[in-house]
Amino acid sequence: MDNVVPEIQKRVADKRDWIIEFMRDICAIPSVMSQVGEVGARIADEMKKLKFDEVRFDKMGNILGRIGNGEKIIVYDSHIDTVGIGERSTWEWDPFVGKVENDILYARGACDEKGSTPGMVYGLAIARDLGLLDGITAYYFGNMEEDCDGIAPNSFVVADPQVRPDFVVIGEPTKMQIYRGHKGRLEVKIVADGRSAHAAHHYLGDNAVYKMANIITAVRELDRRLPTDPFLGKATVAVTDAHTRTASINAVPDQFTIFLDRRLILGESKEKTLAQIRGLIPDYLQDEIRVEDLFYDTPSYTGFVFPVDKYFPPWVLEEEHLIVQAGQETIQQLWNETRPTGKWGFSTNGTYWAGKAGIPSIGFGPGDEIYAHRHDEHVSLNEVVQATEWYALFPKLLKEHTSANK
Repeated sequence: MDNVVPEIQKRVADKRDWIIEFMRDICAIPSVMSQVGEVGARIADEMKKLKFDEVRFDKMGNILGRIGNGEKIIVYDSHIDTVGIGERSTWEWDPFVGKVENDILYARGACDEKGSTPGMVYGLAIARDLGLLDGITAYYFGNMEEDCDGIAPNSFVVADPQVRPDFVVIGEPTKMQIYRGHKGRLEVKIVADGRSAHAAHHYLGDNAVYKMANIITAVRELDRRLPTDPFLGKATVAVTDAHTRTASINAVPDQFTIFLDRRLILGESKEKTLAQIRGLIPDYLQDEIRVEDLFYDTPSYTGFVFPVDKYFPPWVLEEEHLIVQAGQETIQQLWNETRPTGKWGFSTNGTYWAGKAGIPSIGFGPGDEIYAHRHDEHVSLNEVVQATEWYALFPKLLKEHTSANK
C-alpha cells in the first residue's frame, strides 16, 4: 500500500484536466428522463480511448464498459439520465453547459448523478494499469434510472448481458462517505368510481371526488402513525397526484384517482403495505373504491420494454459487512480519515441490486443529494477528481477483504 496509494494519486492528478473535461462534456449533453443515447456515446468514446476490453450498449440503451475476465464481478453503477430543467427562464445560467465558480460545477446532472461517471471510468482504467484488477471482471454501467429506479440493473442481470455481479458500487451522491442503505418505496393508486350527471342535477349522479375525501384524510392520518426504523428513519405515505375523469366541467365526475408514494422501512412487505392501504377504505365502499399497485412498462429510447412492478424494497447492509469495511478502508488508506457510514434519503438502483437481487452493495460518490433536481444543482470538481482515487483503489481492498473472509 505504501507504493500503490501514492501512484494512484499521482496518476489521478496527472489526469485531472481530462477528468474535468470529461465531466463537463457529459453534463453539456442533455439526457433527460432516460434519453441517454448521446451521452452514452460520449462515455463510450472515453472508455475506448482508455482501452476498455469491451464497450457497448445493451438492449435497453444503457452503456457498458468492461475490463478484465476474472472470477469476481464488480459493477460500478452510475445513472446518466437526469430530470428535466423545468422553466428555462428560472435558470441563471445554461443548465447543461453550466458554470464553474470556486471549483464547483453548477449544471443539471452534476450532482445527480453524472458526477460519479468520470471517476468510475478513469478509476477502473488506472486500477487495470496498476494490476489491481487481477482476478476481477469490472463493469462500468451507465444507465437510465430517473423514470424507474432498479429497472436498468434488473435488465442487466436478467435480459442482457445476463451478468450477476458479486458486488456493486452505486455512484449516487454520498458526500464522499460510504452509504449502506435507504428506504424502499411502493407506488399505488386508489380509484373511486361514481356516476356522471349534469352538474345542474348533480343529485342524479354519484360524485367520485366526494367518495375520496375521507380516504385522503385517512392517508394523512396513516402517515402520522407509521413506524420508525433506527437507521432508515420514519416510514411515510403521501398523496402525490390526482386525476379526475369527468364528461365536462359542468358534469359530476364519474371517476377520481389519487396516487400514493409510500416509503418503506425494514419489515414492511409489499403485501402487508397494500393490505394496510386497503384497510383505509370503509366496508360500505369496498365495491366502489379499489387500490391498485402500479407497473412500469414504458419503452426505452431503443424501444426495449422490460415490465416491472413499482415496488422498490428497502435495504440495509450491516456495518460489519466486508464490502462496507473495504469501502471504509479505502477512505482510510487514501486520505487517512475515518468517516461515518450513512444512508440516502431518496431511492437508488440499490432497490434492485440489494433489495430484490440480494447482491451486496454500497454507495460512494461526490456531491450531496440535497442539491439533486434543484436549479442550483452542483458538485465539487475536487470531489469528482478525488473520487477517482477511491474507485481505483477499492477493487484491490475488496479483493483482500473477500480473501480474508473465506
